[in-house]
Amino acid sequence: MTAKGMTKTVVSGLQFFELERDGRAHVTDQEGLRKEGIDQLVHEAVFGAPAVQAQARYLIWQASQELGTLTASIQGLYEARGKGQAKGFTVPAMNIRGMTYDVVRAALRAARAHDASALVFEIARSEMEYTEQSPAEYATCVLAAAVKEGWRRPVFIQGDHFQFNAKTYAEDAEAVTEGIRSLVRDSIAAGFLNIDIDASTLVDLSQGTVPKQQALNSRLTAELVDHVRSLEPAEITVSVGGEIGEVGKKNSTEEELRAYLDQFGRALARRRKGASGISKVSIQTGTSHGGIPAPDGRVVEVDVDFDTLERLSAVAVEEYHLAGCVQHGASTLPDDMFHLFPKAGTAEIHLATGFQNTIYDHPEFPNALKDRIYAHLEKAHADERKPNETPAQFHYRTRKKGFGPFKREFWTMDAAPKQALLRTLEERFAFLYRELKATNTAGLVKQHVQPMRIPHAPPAPA
Repeated sequence: MTAKGMTKTVVSGLQFFELERDGRAHVTDQEGLRKEGIDQLVHEAVFGAPAVQAQARYLIWQASQELGTLTASIQGLYEARGKGQAKGFTVPAMNIRGMTYDVVRAALRAARAHDASALVFEIARSEMEYTEQSPAEYATCVLAAAVKEGWRRPVFIQGDHFQFNAKTYAEDAEAVTEGIRSLVRDSIAAGFLNIDIDASTLVDLSQGTVPKQQALNSRLTAELVDHVRSLEPAEITVSVGGEIGEVGKKNSTEEELRAYLDQFGRALARRRKGASGISKVSIQTGTSHGGIPAPDGRVVEVDVDFDTLERLSAVAVEEYHLAGCVQHGASTLPDDMFHLFPKAGTAEIHLATGFQNTIYDHPEFPNALKDRIYAHLEKAHADERKPNETPAQFHYRTRKKGFGPFKREFWTMDAAPKQALLRTLEERFAFLYRELKATNTAGLVKQHVQPMRIPHAPPAPA
């Protein structure tokens, strides 16, 4: 069925909506949509032709708005942390690289079982590229999962590591900066109301003083925060994070934190007086993204400098009234470490590779699919192989780049292995919520976060 003015290309699941003459849609059968329609819609939102994708994504957005599954900014909760009104827990920010619709459903089932609401679904700029998930696709999959699971709480979707490349910035600073501005525009339009700006790659340790080392980082972060404030929906403050230490480099210091925040505050005030600043700061404490693989592919254990994390988080909260500091590269840490993060006052912890490892290393993962992915990686990414690197190390480092080219194969995996994977992931999410003290946070989120509906126009007729 179509309405006058609607595109002739229609998606599955329209029977669960009423269409107005201008193309706007309203849900008429919530239960039918959840049981059947949303599965069809999200598949077409990912794999359909462009006109079908656009319409499916619009219908999923409308469903999320009408069913109370609203994308939201975590700003209010983080402001409460900065005032000492919410503490004792660490927010898990989870990078979902593949099988996004199904994996987010598993994460939400675990969250409901443990009354956890202080949790974030995120994707980094680099991940968008190699997993072939645009901001619009990622947000659609997350919101569709929430609709499917009947999640009537705020949904926090975050852009992770909107990062400056130091080499290309040196060659053409404006082009690199505009690329991040454009990504911010696309992300906010898609429903990302939480964004992490990472200009820590431009910190220049050759400069004689710490303020000089952090000067460009501070200035560019202020410029991008100003850009975010110019784009955020009315009456919504997008939560923005900054970063002072590039992950995998030297550990951060209090002097660096203060230099960065002081210079950032002044730079933002010059651009937009009275504007909200950042709500958290990512620091380096000894970890690295993805972990460090040994020759047999196992991840080498690393030490986390919890003293630095606790000390800098205290400075961020007590002196600057931020939520605290953020820990990156943590998902491959030993299980007996995670309970230490809330004790250290960590505001947020970023988790990615561990979920990927759970999928690839699961005993039920189809061996034939893994062999095809590894063969593809050896051919397509041969130039990334390091000298003296074993096949196991190479596969471990690069298999994240299998999610994009094999997206359809992951999506259509046989039911039995897929369900086994998802059960294990659901258990993993529950473990992390418990260890990070993110359980029983629904009341806090409800108290400090008031999500608002954001209207989207229907796609133009094809």
